Amino acid sequence: MTLFRLSCIAACAALVVACGGSGDSGPRRGELIDPAATLTTLSTAQIDGATAASGLQTLTGAAVCDVKVVALNYATVGAKAGENTNASGVMLLPSGAAGSACATNAAPLLAYARGTDVNKSRNLANPQDPETLLLAAFFAAQGYAVVATDYLGYNKSTYGFHPYLHADSEATAVIDSVRAARHAAAALGGKLSGKVMFSGYSQGGHSSMAAQRAAERDYGNEFNVAAGAHLAGPYNLAGAMKVPQAIAGYQFFVPFIITAWQKVYGNIYTSADQVFKPPYAATIDNLLPGPNASYATLVGGGKLPGGTPDQARDALMQPAFLQAMQADDKAPINIDAVKNTLFDWKPKAPVLLCGGSGDPTVVQAVHQIPMMANFIANDVSNFTSVDVDDAIAATFGPAPTDPTSAAYATYYGNYHGSYEPPFCLAAARGLFNQVR
Repeated sequence: MTLFRLSCIAACAALVVACGGSGDSGPRRGELIDPAATLTTLSTAQIDGATAASGLQTLTGAAVCDVKVVALNYATVGAKAGENTNASGVMLLPSGAAGSACATNAAPLLAYARGTDVNKSRNLANPQDPETLLLAAFFAAQGYAVVATDYLGYNKSTYGFHPYLHADSEATAVIDSVRAARHAAAALGGKLSGKVMFSGYSQGGHSSMAAQRAAERDYGNEFNVAAGAHLAGPYNLAGAMKVPQAIAGYQFFVPFIITAWQKVYGNIYTSADQVFKPPYAATIDNLLPGPNASYATLVGGGKLPGGTPDQARDALMQPAFLQAMQADDKAPINIDAVKNTLFDWKPKAPVLLCGGSGDPTVVQAVHQIPMMANFIANDVSNFTSVDVDDAIAATFGPAPTDPTSAAYATYYGNYHGSYEPPFCLAAARGLFNQVR
């Protein structure tokens, strides 16, 4: 089947954060900057047509509700103390004929965090966005309200950069999107049950886990967290920095992490050429994300190297920095990675971890399995872990074994971005249906 393609804080002051504010002036965290606007309504027929054409309907099921697509622009905070800013996103509201269950039932709210994107202009309040369509089909059309943030530094956000895989600011962007969704639902006549679920895929799996952790730890009286489903997320960044084999997409994800953390912490380099080789060092500081950028244009335009993952790494990275990252616990990049590793928390609500053992980008043995082991070591029992690799193999055939073949490149090139997400979304909905 053809699948929709996915792309893969410190408080200002304790009192301000506790009451959900963002300062003495301007909107409070989560308040709408622009009035919530319904852009369109996707009918059940439109949703079913899309899922039938893509082969997804066996996983999504037939649509039960129409879905309103609502644009959001809301107040939030930046990655550093005292920074007030904004983020945009989308809310998907179940709807239907007057008096129908879709129109009258109070919906649980799913806060979703999307995967990595190098395109600064990307807008989830777009009914044609592949990830938005997935969320509509899997959740909103089944009676869930969904809110998904564009993150800091994307689309309408005026924040100066995107703090990629920075757990605290990911958490605040997601949590404030929940507040924004509550304001939008009230303005549009939507009904929410009060239950909140957190989920996300790839980068979003890291974001959603950070958000669930923060919601339970810091805002327990505000949010009734029912469950979290964290999908193919890079939870173990401290471990990932030391893996000698380059992941698929290394030339995008690793410099995105390094340049973002440099902007947040200021401790990794004084000049980009200490980390990156020429010619890439000259433009890499502010390369990711870029306006209307894509993985293909970044490589095709010579901004980032191509080739195999190891070839791309070796063309991009300075050997001395790479050696320190892989071996020196006191290297600043590794100190920062520890801060953004999501170990050693005990979720109060049920948690699902999902991924595929063949994933070449967010490697299950580096992230999901150590996360599961850390839960067990901390006496966490309310979690499940799912491997969807068998389902992927059953659908697309067994993984090719010849790494030089075109079939191998196609299979693993599609694994993280296309094959894996729908199966994990289906697993997430299975958990949420138990607690909704």
